[in-house]
Order: sequence, then structure tokens, then C-alpha cells
Amino acid sequence: MNATTRRRAPLPAVKRLLGAPGRVVSRGMANPAVLRRGMSLWPPFLGAGVVVEELDREWRSAQVRLRRSPLNANYVGTQFGGSLFSMCDPWFMLLVLRRMGPGYVVWDRRGDIEFVSPGRTAVRARFEVSDERIAAIKEAAAGGDKVLEWFEAEVKDAQGAVVARYRKQVYVRAKRS
Repeated sequence: MNATTRRRAPLPAVKRLLGAPGRVVSRGMANPAVLRRGMSLWPPFLGAGVVVEELDREWRSAQVRLRRSPLNANYVGTQFGGSLFSMCDPWFMLLVLRRMGPGYVVWDRRGDIEFVSPGRTAVRARFEVSDERIAAIKEAAAGGDKVLEWFEAEVKDAQGAVVARYRKQVYVRAKRS
């Protein structure tokens, strides 16, 4: 086949075909059930043993569990601090992002973790963002100013003892037109 007889796909069709996976992924990630399963299979979570147990249909809360295994144990045999931080890292930003809607820029700004006691079993953390908190953020961001908001969660072991306290600062600003 030479250049004159070869058929080429029209450029718009190629663009649609190449753009389809991105649209499918982005549409799927807007669905809490799909995101819950996808995040549990996401390589950093899968490798660390993080399982997303619950993601609220209205994006109000998420519950995450970190299994205890030799792959996420530290030198002294307890939960590795990096895995504890990793299991907590994305949730407040994702919950706020989905609750604020498309008219806002939402980013992680800062995060810290305080290790309280050794994690010798599987641990869980619950991340919640209330309707009142979202309304207050929207009000503060209405004038176009940036809003820096802190959120907190506790990581607890199987007996309910606090293993770590996690804090995340989220940046929110109304999009500029």
C-alpha cells in the first residue's frame, strides 16, 4: 500500500477515540462507588494494604482501613508511619472537591500526622466533611479570596485506641472567569 492508496482516519475521529479513555475515567471517578473500588486498586494503596471500605454517595464521608502485614510493617513490627499517612492523604481534598463543585479550585496545602501509639493490628480512619463546613467555605470563598481550612481525623486500631491523629489543610478558591 502506498501513500496515495492508504486510507486515513479523519482527525476528529482519532481525537474522539484518544479522548474517550480520559472521559471514561473522569466520569467514573465522579461516581463514589467506582472511585471507592478504584482507589482500593490504586497501586500506592494496593501495595500498602489500604482498602476503601466506604465512600458516601453524597461525598460527606469516607472510611479507610489499613491491613497489618509484613509489607507495611516498620523496623519494630508496627504499622509503618508512611502507610498511615498515605491512607489518610487524599480524602479531605477529594471530599471537599466533590462537595464544592466545578466552580472552585481545591488543592491539598499541608498535612501532618501525630503518632500516638503503635499500630499492631489493622487500623481504620473515618473522614467527614459536614454540610455546615462546606457552606462556611463557600461563603468565605464567595469574594474570590483563598480559603485555607484544616480538617482532622483519628486513626484507630481494632480495639478503638487512637494510633495517630491526622490533620490536612485544604486550599479552596472560586475559579476566576
